[in-house]
Amino acid sequence: MAARIALVTGGIGGIGSAICLELADRGFKVVAGYYPAEKDLAEAWQKKQATEGREFEIASGDVSSFEDSQKMAQEIVSRVGPIDVLVNCAGITRDKTFKKMEPEQWRAVITTNLDSLFNVTRQVVDGMTERGWGRIVNISSVNGQRGQFGQTNYSAAKAGAHGFTMALAQEVARKGVTVNTISPGYIATEMTQAIAEDVRAQIVAQVPMARMGTPEEVAYLVGILCDDRAGYITGANYEVNGGLFMSF
Repeated sequence: MAARIALVTGGIGGIGSAICLELADRGFKVVAGYYPAEKDLAEAWQKKQATEGREFEIASGDVSSFEDSQKMAQEIVSRVGPIDVLVNCAGITRDKTFKKMEPEQWRAVITTNLDSLFNVTRQVVDGMTERGWGRIVNISSVNGQRGQFGQTNYSAAKAGAHGFTMALAQEVARKGVTVNTISPGYIATEMTQAIAEDVRAQIVAQVPMARMGTPEEVAYLVGILCDDRAGYITGANYEVNGGLFMSF
């Protein structure tokens, strides 16, 4: 049987890279999606992985655009094959208190973090249902559950991600396709490491485990949800936050 193909949007980022590695280690043929302006970064990432013995495909696409997402998916299908697994990991922040937030800061986050779920998933879900197998994992955030000062745009988009998950999961459940959400807390990536050390210390002080998570800890859960044996898990939200926010 040929390897199943997985597309990870935001695949060259901190969490995205770890997800790509996890899925590759589990036997998937992995395509890392990247924002078109980051072509040089994506190619450098691909070369670095190759030097370490891992062969990844890369694909350019602006996930905030339906048309661009369509072109990206079509290019992957023609070059690599049909997409069996989709991990919606692409995301941005444009933090500002609500009274200072400009319309473009709201729109940028909503289109990249929420509209993208429709834009990309719409391209692949029909193929999954027709083949009778598929895995869709949406990367949300703890701040979509609890809210966060200065992140009305981000919190709204990430909360919407799980609403999307629950609704779509019901539509495709009988076709062998699962749809789930993962909500990471504060994860140690280049982005969070760029935060001032005293601010990082304040963040860690709120976490019962007294540390940030690792991208690999998020990726491990993605890998489990994409496994054949996870076929009865759908419409669920999994928290990877060190106890920062607890719910059931």
